[in-house]
Amino acid sequence: MSTVTPVTEHVLRTMAPPEPDGDSKDGRGRVLIVAGCTGLPGAVLLAAHAALRAGAGKLQIAVCRDLAIPIGIAVPEALVIGLPQTDGGGIDKACAADLAQRAERVDGVLVGPGMSEDADAEAVTAALIRGAGEAALVLDAGALVALRAEPDLTRRLSKPAIITPHAGEMAQLLGEERDAIEADPLAAARRATERFGTVTVMKGGRTHVVAPDGRAWCYEVGHVGLATSGSGDTLAGLVVGLLARGAAPEAAALWSVYAHGEAGRRLARRYGGIGFMAREIPGEVPCILAEVMT
Repeated sequence: MSTVTPVTEHVLRTMAPPEPDGDSKDGRGRVLIVAGCTGLPGAVLLAAHAALRAGAGKLQIAVCRDLAIPIGIAVPEALVIGLPQTDGGGIDKACAADLAQRAERVDGVLVGPGMSEDADAEAVTAALIRGAGEAALVLDAGALVALRAEPDLTRRLSKPAIITPHAGEMAQLLGEERDAIEADPLAAARRATERFGTVTVMKGGRTHVVAPDGRAWCYEVGHVGLATSGSGDTLAGLVVGLLARGAAPEAAALWSVYAHGEAGRRLARRYGGIGFMAREIPGEVPCILAEVMT
């Protein structure tokens, strides 16, 4: 299938996230975020705020021990779990089995923002994939190391996982040069989807989304101001928030890409171009989602 569909409001309305089931927090979806290290605690905050702004009802955040109290204070809406910690300040693989059990009790799992690409991240991610059950899964940043080690890992899931690489991460995933990825990002996204069985969000100036059935979309109207530290963490948080609400994987990806891009455009108008920060993106999202859904 070679057709590429532009991401427009009309397209989004054909795959809108379902309305909340009842009036409880659980009906709006439960999210688990496994992320961060002592060197990159901000990635956790950005993803967490985005998940809540996307409308998720309940949030758990699993971080290494030294981050638990600061993160709990910064995100009072979340249940924060302090995990065994490596000497390098990351999440120790000793907690992998416990995290897998937690994944069985939520609707959406995000793993990877702010995590180092090491053996511990690989083991934790693999355990979460194997233990996810019916939960929808987003793999970002450090979590992608698990797919490089075991490409068939995500094919065992009940629904496709979503991966969110930028060009450098995609080059590592596919074992190719970055220049080749940047020359044809859509083709790279198709190769990744074929190899891993995922919904692939190929981030860049033009963001491409490819589904396992061959459908492909392109969002072309973002803003260069989104090329800033932490922007990808907010996108990953939006995706898992919408997944937890019950959106299909490709729908969650497309709605998140659009909301993220439109937030960048609005912030650019407010600040006169570049210079807005990733932490400001989530606050724009609820109004954007509401405007498109009505």
